[in-house]
Amino acid sequence: MPHKTFPFVLSTGQHLCFDTAGRPVDCAGTGQDGEFRSGRPWPKPRFDLLNDSLVLDRLTGLVWPRVASLGDFPMSWTEALAAVKLMNQEIALGHADWRLPNRRELSSLVSYSHHRPALPEGHPFTVSQTWYWTSTTAAIAPDCAWRVHLEGGRMFYGDKARDAMVWPVRGESSVLARTGQQQCRDASGVIIDCTATGQDGELRKGAPWPEPRFLMEEDWVRDLLTGLLWRRSTDLLGTCTWEEALLAATSLRDKGRTWRLPTIRELESLVDAKHYDPALPLGHPFTDIREAYWSSTSSAYAPDWSYCLYLHKGAVGVGFKAKREFHAWLVAIE
Repeated sequence: MPHKTFPFVLSTGQHLCFDTAGRPVDCAGTGQDGEFRSGRPWPKPRFDLLNDSLVLDRLTGLVWPRVASLGDFPMSWTEALAAVKLMNQEIALGHADWRLPNRRELSSLVSYSHHRPALPEGHPFTVSQTWYWTSTTAAIAPDCAWRVHLEGGRMFYGDKARDAMVWPVRGESSVLARTGQQQCRDASGVIIDCTATGQDGELRKGAPWPEPRFLMEEDWVRDLLTGLLWRRSTDLLGTCTWEEALLAATSLRDKGRTWRLPTIRELESLVDAKHYDPALPLGHPFTDIREAYWSSTSSAYAPDWSYCLYLHKGAVGVGFKAKREFHAWLVAIE
């Protein structure tokens, strides 16, 4: 099935489908990510070597160091921001506009079809299969910042005083949206002046959000940033298994609309990093908000698990497909 492209939502890279036990199945009629393959497709090749040290991601337009470990060792969040600032002072790798990536910039590199590392096949990087810092503070715990785990692609927040790896970025992207973060905070979570911090709240990289962000269409909600059409009620079945969520989505016909379970990138596109409980833009029109939601994207690390969005936090994790613990929030097939 061809890709359906929406603004500011990337394809996950998943082309295969799996059953609840993690066994490969024919994608036709499953309603899985591998069947619909929605989102902005990846160019081939995905990456261009600009020289021995720099790599252009042709999907996003961002430029990354080929060796994904500034300083070759993990460091605290404060140390990470300072190390990137020093890179610019020293015009490292020939440039003085490096920054710590925000959560959407760093996670844009993740291939949800791969693990160890969770990067696209044939990538040219030298990476550590561990946590990497972003410049985005966690609204739910402002003494923590968002991190991406490059072994399996999860995104959770971690204590700013703890250590993680650092992978700086430069350039502008026309296909990534802002995270929504507008404030800056120090390592203890106190609000500070954003000037020269290098934090997400200062730089606000990515496409700005339209105002209003959402438009009601009967019992549906159009996200004017991504173009996706969501059911206004975010809870179709109550707590359910992954298979129950997929079956309910593929069988639902609502006033001429056909629905599917969203990919993990479609779910994450709704997150506003400025808010928590829920991590949705202020004034959103959605009802029946729950804590966590199934995606149609199987885990490459263990395909009897699926990626899920923890909406109270804004985190991307995984859930055991056979366990009845998450909810189904549907997006329209268009």
